Amino acid sequence: MTVNETNPHYLISVVGPTASGKTELAIGLAEYFGTEVVSADSRQFFREMTAGTAKPTASELARVPHHFINSHSIAQTYNAGEFATDALSVIERLHLSHTAVVMAGGSGLYCKAVWEGFDEMPVVAEGVRDQLNEEARSGGMAGLLDELAAKDPDYFAIVDRNNVQRVVRALEVVRSSGRPYSAFRQAKEAVARPFRTIKIGLEPPRDVLYDRINGRMDRMIAAGLFEEAEALYPFRQHQALQTVGYQEVFGYLEGRYDREETIRLLKRNSRRYAKRQLTWFHRDTDIRWFGSPLPGPVIAFVRQCMEQGMG
Repeated sequence: MTVNETNPHYLISVVGPTASGKTELAIGLAEYFGTEVVSADSRQFFREMTAGTAKPTASELARVPHHFINSHSIAQTYNAGEFATDALSVIERLHLSHTAVVMAGGSGLYCKAVWEGFDEMPVVAEGVRDQLNEEARSGGMAGLLDELAAKDPDYFAIVDRNNVQRVVRALEVVRSSGRPYSAFRQAKEAVARPFRTIKIGLEPPRDVLYDRINGRMDRMIAAGLFEEAEALYPFRQHQALQTVGYQEVFGYLEGRYDREETIRLLKRNSRRYAKRQLTWFHRDTDIRWFGSPLPGPVIAFVRQCMEQGMG
């Protein structure tokens, strides 16, 4: 499908690191353009995860309709390809009555899948995944991370190194194909979409961003992150829970850290996660970066893009 050049539709994508203000900006844009928000945050899909995911609040959800918030259970495996299929269906439906749709989230692979698709992954050799999972259980992540750094330094630079599932996924492709995982994740040619995409990036000054991350983590803890993680501990092997914010508290529950050290790790690992998100998105030269989630300058830029037929 191609863009209707006479009456083009737009996908306004708001990306950036955790705690940069994506939700605030996305809602402001959706209110201005009279549209709805598609969430591309791979942790906000799961209804059992609330305290550790910074989902839009009830009042924010009341201001603008959102899609893919609390849409799945942690018992479900949900990947970027499946999300792209579902999200594109929602976007197509919304474009029947809206010129623009807003998509917001910091999960780079999920955004990329919607924007342009990606190459088919190779078939994984039988037994490779089980072997990697056993290595992770028996020897920890250090050896697997060393292997990933040596065999696929590009993906190692951006992967969430606390996310066992993603590290194992990369290495099973490497071991099965003999090629870096990152080579398969870079689409040779973008898939045509029936809309124009305007990409907005949020990158506050580093000290401001880190203060926001630390403050958000304090609020998550006050909102019951430790208690929520304890309730989810029996399900800790599920893909959805292999992420910053839950893995650290699982370590606390297993006696590996005291509470003070756990909080320090939660904040440190969240800051590191933000750096990896920025590394990912900075590779996309189509993203226009802003330092604040205030909607005014972004609205002006988006309107200019629409008037000039950009995107």
